[in-house]
Amino acid sequence: MAARKVIRMGHPTLRKVAALVEIHEIGTPEFQELLVDLYDTMKVEGGIGIAAPQINISKQVTLIELPANSERYGTLESSPLFTIINPVLSVKDSSLQGFWEGCLSVPGLRGFVERPRMIHIDYINELGEKKEIVVDDFLATVFQHELDHLFGKLYIDRITDISKLSYLEEFAEFNGAKKEDSLDE
Repeated sequence: MAARKVIRMGHPTLRKVAALVEIHEIGTPEFQELLVDLYDTMKVEGGIGIAAPQINISKQVTLIELPANSERYGTLESSPLFTIINPVLSVKDSSLQGFWEGCLSVPGLRGFVERPRMIHIDYINELGEKKEIVVDDFLATVFQHELDHLFGKLYIDRITDISKLSYLEEFAEFNGAKKEDSLDE
């Protein structure tokens, strides 16, 4: 079990709708190893979320975990580790909020993306249990960013004003945004 290579924009797996995970797969050693590898990869890469398609596994599974404090994100309200399998998302509050997003699969760039402020997700957890959660604010953006990977979308597809796409160095120099206004999964 170890960190795996993160594939980048342009790789066809990132543009596919990922396959549903069969319930009998969840308890297998192979699936549990996938979860550990996803977690290890997320930590090595310094992300707060990762989806299986990002390591070239076209399955509907993603991990999300917000740290309380980090050099990259500043101070956040921490979250537990979420293992989200076969999610179904619905919008609870369609008012938009915007954050500067980055992605492990789109290295070196930041883009300003507006997304719904509150969402509801039905999903299966790592134990095969049906769960649901309502998330809002920054965590809602993180969930939407990660779940997009399961449906062949990248954050750059959600940018409505292309002038708000920037290389990291120029973002840091000219944007003036605070770390807490930035998502880099």
